Amino acid sequence: MTACTVAATELPQHLPMIDWITDPSRVARLSQDFAWFSPVLKRDLQGKVGEVVARPRTEEEIRQVVGLCAREGVPITVRGSGTGNYGQCTPLEGGVVLDLSAYNSFLWCRGQVGRAQAGIRLADFDERCRPQGQELRWLPSTFRSATLGGLFGGGFGGAGSITYGPLAAPGNVLGVKVMSVEPEPQVLELRGAEAMLLHHTYGTNGIVLELEVALAPATPWLECLVELDDFEAALQLASEFGAAPGLLKKEVCFLGAPIADYFTALAEHLTPGAHVVLLVLAPDAESTLQEMVARHGGRLCYRKSADEVAASHRTLLEYTWNHTTLHALKVDKGLTYIQSGFDPQRYQAQVLALEQALAGEVLMHLEFLRTKEGAFTCSGLQIIRYSSEARLNEIMQTYRDHGVFINNPHVYVVEDGKQAGQLAPGVLAMKRRFDPQGLLNPGKLRSWMSA
Repeated sequence: MTACTVAATELPQHLPMIDWITDPSRVARLSQDFAWFSPVLKRDLQGKVGEVVARPRTEEEIRQVVGLCAREGVPITVRGSGTGNYGQCTPLEGGVVLDLSAYNSFLWCRGQVGRAQAGIRLADFDERCRPQGQELRWLPSTFRSATLGGLFGGGFGGAGSITYGPLAAPGNVLGVKVMSVEPEPQVLELRGAEAMLLHHTYGTNGIVLELEVALAPATPWLECLVELDDFEAALQLASEFGAAPGLLKKEVCFLGAPIADYFTALAEHLTPGAHVVLLVLAPDAESTLQEMVARHGGRLCYRKSADEVAASHRTLLEYTWNHTTLHALKVDKGLTYIQSGFDPQRYQAQVLALEQALAGEVLMHLEFLRTKEGAFTCSGLQIIRYSSEARLNEIMQTYRDHGVFINNPHVYVVEDGKQAGQLAPGVLAMKRRFDPQGLLNPGKLRSWMSA
């Protein structure tokens, strides 16, 4: 990394027309995300903050800030709205936090393709597409505040992945406009597989300005909760409904007891101690769901039409994915979580074996989805009764011993989480191409530091 020639706090005087934030308390807040879900990350990232925040509103303003940082050797950490969980927007070596939340224009929707600036909130993007009969293919549970660029840089997909696979599945992201970190920044358009080399690297190998994504036909989604007394029956119901190719759905979530007991706002609809399957489905699939529920001995305890959901301003999507953990943490601060990927060929057997081995200490939360190759399976965001870091590591190893892949959410180096221990050569090549000085959040990429 190029040595700094000026302090980051001196940069505002060089570009006074930019919206700068220098108040230490606000800078500290904008240097954080939801990494506190992990007691390990909360400890390891304590005290790591930026020195100043830049909030540009146009591509030209971004270019000016980035060029100045490159000339002066000042680190840059890109931020959306800070809804990530792994310290993506936490600067490890100070410098400038580049907040792109004000760079948020919707650009266009043409047929089943939409394009917007990276800072647009996903809820706004989705809303802008609906008058043309389209919607986003996937929504994370943080969709009201999460940005498009943040989802691409550090997210997975969320609701909708059961039909279209995760964000990384071919055909979901069609193109990105990216800026290099150089004294004279370059702006290029990348398409297809090349664009995906910027995905899930936490904004460390290029500054994404715009994204072009495939859309889906807008659907008046029905939301339901089903209770079951038997763990295996609930798992089979979720699996059977989720895997049925003729049933249009956006979300199937399995919540082993007592997870749903943490959903205090839904308590009037739920029986304490029940296993719950949460579903978001097309109205045409409801009759089949009712038949399946009866066959598996379940009870439909909550049903809201799309109009009722809109009128209540409450969607069950905000009880799924990472929001499940958030609701639990609001009740019990002694919890944390892990992230796991099950084998499509034997996921039910793996889930049952792990439930037997760790029941009571690990609460089974599963999200059903298609892999990027198209196989039907489930991904886990299990809730853990935290006792120690050593025990947390033992639990994750138990999952690995059962053939379950762990995406460790208790680490902040990219390779230790989603990248399976090392960066793909193409990802590192993209880093050399768009961040030759290594200024994008230094310390996040071990492969770059050792190159």
